[in-house]
Amino acid sequence: MPNPPLAAPVDAPAFWQRFPAPALAGVDTNKVMWSEVVPGGSHWSWRMPRGSAIRFVALDAGANMSLVLYSALEKLERYNMPDSLKAQHTAHYTKGHVLMSDMGRSMASVTADSLGWHDPLGALLDNELMASKYGEQRYEQARNAMYRSGKDGLLIEIGKYGLTRRDLIAPVNLFSKVSVDAQGRFGFAADHAKAGDFVELRFDMDVILAVSSAPHALDPSPVYAPKKVGLLAWRCGAAPAQDFCRAFRPENARALHNSDMLYL
Repeated sequence: MPNPPLAAPVDAPAFWQRFPAPALAGVDTNKVMWSEVVPGGSHWSWRMPRGSAIRFVALDAGANMSLVLYSALEKLERYNMPDSLKAQHTAHYTKGHVLMSDMGRSMASVTADSLGWHDPLGALLDNELMASKYGEQRYEQARNAMYRSGKDGLLIEIGKYGLTRRDLIAPVNLFSKVSVDAQGRFGFAADHAKAGDFVELRFDMDVILAVSSAPHALDPSPVYAPKKVGLLAWRCGAAPAQDFCRAFRPENARALHNSDMLYL
C-alpha cells in the first residue's frame, strides 16, 4: 500500500476538526502543530516551546483538567501558585492572568477564555479520597475503565522528565470553579463548565506541561465519571508589545518582561 499523504499522516489525525466550531474562534488553524482528545481520567504531557499555545476545549459538560508547569530549561523553576495569586490580587484565573514561576517569570498567559473562572486552589484528587468517594476499580479487573486519580496521573507524567513526588506542585484546575464563603469554606460549582467551553494558554517560556482529566478533588458527585477534553496546539508567536496580558496588570508586564529577557 502507498504511504499516507504528507497532508494527512496516519499518526497525526486532525482531532481539532471535530471540536465545536465556536471553541476554535481566534485560532489560526493554518498554524496547528497537533491536536488531541484526552479521555476522562487520563493523563499526558508535552514539551511546549515559547510562542506556542494550547486551546483546551471541554468536550463534555463538567470537565476538569488539572495541569502543572515546569521550565524546560531548568526544571527547578516551576509554576508558583501563591506568587501568581498574590501578584495579581486574585483567587481564580481568567483571560489576562499569567501563571508565574517562582523566579517571577510568566510561564504561560491566559489569552482566551469562555468561562471566566478557573480554579488554582482546589488541589488534586488523590487515591485515598478517590477510594473513599467512589470505591476502587483497578486495571486488573476494569482495564481502561479503571479509576485514576489526578495525583497519580501527574506523578506518572512528571516522572518521564526525571521529576519525583517531591516535585509535584499545586495544579491549576481548568474548567472548575471553587469559591470561598464568609467562613472560609470552599464551595465547588457543580454546573460550571458546559460542553464547548474553552480556555487558551500561550506559553511564554519553553515548558514541560503535564495534565490529568481526573475529577476535581471537591466535585461532590458520588459517581466516578470524568469528562474528556480536547486540546489544539498551535504556533501563535511570543507576546507582542501591545499584548492584552501585559496590559492587564503592571505585575504581569514585569513577569512577561522577565521571560522575554531569557530569550534575547
